Amino acid sequence: MHPISESVADLTRRELLGRTSLGLGGVALAELLQGSSASANERPLLPHFAPRAKRVIYLFQNGAPTHVDLFDFKPELQRLHGKPLPAGFSEGKRFSTMTGNADGKLMLAPVEPFRQRGDSGAWVSDFLPHTAGIADRLCFIRSMHTDAVNHAPAIQLLLSGAQIPGRPTMGAWATWGLGSETETLPAFVVMTSVTKNTTCGQIFYDFYWGNGFLPSRFQGVKFRGSGDPVLYIRNPSGMTSTMKRAWLDDIARINELKLRESGDPETASRTAQYEMAFRMQTSVPELTDFSSETQQTLDMYGPGVAEPGTFAHNCLLARRLVERGTRFVQLMHAGWDQHNSITTELYSQCRDTDQPSAALVRDLDRLGLLDETLVIWGGEFGRTPFIQGDLGNRPRWGRDHHPYAFTIWMAGGGIRPGMNWGASDELGFNAVENRVHVHDLQATVLHQLGFDHERLTYRFQGRQFRLTDVHGHVVQEILS
Repeated sequence: MHPISESVADLTRRELLGRTSLGLGGVALAELLQGSSASANERPLLPHFAPRAKRVIYLFQNGAPTHVDLFDFKPELQRLHGKPLPAGFSEGKRFSTMTGNADGKLMLAPVEPFRQRGDSGAWVSDFLPHTAGIADRLCFIRSMHTDAVNHAPAIQLLLSGAQIPGRPTMGAWATWGLGSETETLPAFVVMTSVTKNTTCGQIFYDFYWGNGFLPSRFQGVKFRGSGDPVLYIRNPSGMTSTMKRAWLDDIARINELKLRESGDPETASRTAQYEMAFRMQTSVPELTDFSSETQQTLDMYGPGVAEPGTFAHNCLLARRLVERGTRFVQLMHAGWDQHNSITTELYSQCRDTDQPSAALVRDLDRLGLLDETLVIWGGEFGRTPFIQGDLGNRPRWGRDHHPYAFTIWMAGGGIRPGMNWGASDELGFNAVENRVHVHDLQATVLHQLGFDHERLTYRFQGRQFRLTDVHGHVVQEILS
């Protein structure tokens, strides 16, 4: 006998009645609260308290933007330019193998000038004029820090709570907990882009949007940057929509029989994904058709908006997705890993991402969506305040990975605007004031979605898992 069937057969009458009553009550409650989007087999959880945000757009900057050149102004770096790193800063610190021992490394001043912006007085570099223009709508966290010194482990830690692949990512947790607001588009969508002709693009691993041990329908759906955004949603040659509908109905009946026999939730997931793909045959072409957007809106996102696969195009798609009910949109843009191109490729990287990022915030605000949409901008760590390369060869200046201090910004979704939280030391080397670990960021995001991060758990292999592992504190001070 199958182990699941054997377990059911061994139930006592008391256990059977107890489980049945809870199950029927749960199904009824889920149906009342979630409508037709709820599944009897995988019911969305209720938020633990009233959420401030209904959805998230994560503008993830792969490769780690240089905080000391973009957001974290340190006059001391200018004074010490070309001089060795002062004693004590690198003691006990681990760096990538490209740096090894940081002792004796030469300090590097910011490449472009910084200015204080808006009423908040936030320091933003001239590299980012459009972001500077919305500084009063943003909350800058300048005291971020993490545990990993290389890209994949650091990205995985930030998005899933663990450096090793296999855990559910933030978007999977959010959609598993909240369910979906739409039946015609995925609840969790991922788009990737990279600056053209960059020498420092990063690999986009599928586990960056993985479901881990959650049912597979909570994995992020990746939209491609060329051709059909989603593969295999077009009908094959010779198959009509009526034929496809009948074919899916037959498969659903077979899967239902299999589900009753095995109790495997992945069987239900397959049926749900087939149905989603069928509905996306109509919803995706409408989503990706920008003809209904005004020229003013298109111009706001910048010249790349009309080109599929660009960051600008993906930003406008992200806005259209959340308009239509998608819960979590993860935009990942590579090219920030500037080991030897701070004075060259950082300009093109900022040119590709600055205007669309600011436009997205403005557009969401214009449509009344920003209050309930949490926008996050940032990478997996920062860059070293000291130089990587030869100080005498300016076109090849670079900075190495730096996990001990970096900056992100957040907007909307119940986050206080016009705020600067936390600080690094005088060199931008260590986060020293109101330090925020990546687990604290995760806890805060879940809190804004209505979840107590310690209670949003999933039992797997004999223990309860959560996004924040056994860490994390909500940063209450940045909440409005």
